[in-house]
Amino acid sequence: MRNPLRNAILALAFLAAPAVHAAGGGLPGEWQKWQPGNEINNIASLQRGAGHFMGYCAGCHSLKYVRYSRLAADLKIPEAQLESTLLPPGAKKGDYVITALAAADGEAWFGKTPPDLSLITRAKGSDHVYRFLKTFYVDDKTVNGTNNLALPGTAMPHVLSALQGAQALKTVKKDGHEHFEGFEQLEPGQLTAAQYDEFVRDTVNFLEYAGEPAKAKRMSLGVWVILFLLMFTAFAYLLKKEYWRDVK
Repeated sequence: MRNPLRNAILALAFLAAPAVHAAGGGLPGEWQKWQPGNEINNIASLQRGAGHFMGYCAGCHSLKYVRYSRLAADLKIPEAQLESTLLPPGAKKGDYVITALAAADGEAWFGKTPPDLSLITRAKGSDHVYRFLKTFYVDDKTVNGTNNLALPGTAMPHVLSALQGAQALKTVKKDGHEHFEGFEQLEPGQLTAAQYDEFVRDTVNFLEYAGEPAKAKRMSLGVWVILFLLMFTAFAYLLKKEYWRDVK
């Protein structure tokens, strides 16, 4: 006799398995637990992240849902600084953050058009983006000479290699399978490991802001909403006791 509940559970598990494997990516290991610990209310971090994005990412990637003017207002960036450090030549404050790279050129150079990053943290999660930027390693078998644990076979070259340096992947065999053991530094970068980690955290923090610019305000408002509901519940309880005081 068939068990419909059991069959349904097995079917869901079968369908979910490829998605879980794809989300993890690469070799199993400690790297899959790395988290950026974003602080969406940290304005200084967001400002640094905006600078990192414009300096290293905006050449290929857009933020097509974010305007420069909104970015400056939310991140408390003075107008003079916005024009001198963030606005590309010819752009206006009311423009969206659009890359100058043509889609055809991106496809010709990288094999695919670099994606817009407006919603990357909402689609993939901040943890995934953080791990992606930290787990590039030297791989002579690929076209661009690098590979990535979070996204094996990525078409994106390691654009931050000058900062992080070059690292080789170290693995160990457990139960007949390869597992991530760590990285071996082949060439030093301009930043120390701690400085590069902060660089990536700030960049991911900014991308999380870009995915939902109103998130910090929503979270702040949510606290007041919860307090109001708690207070309303207390008054409602006291009113109920008053109404039912003489009922026996």
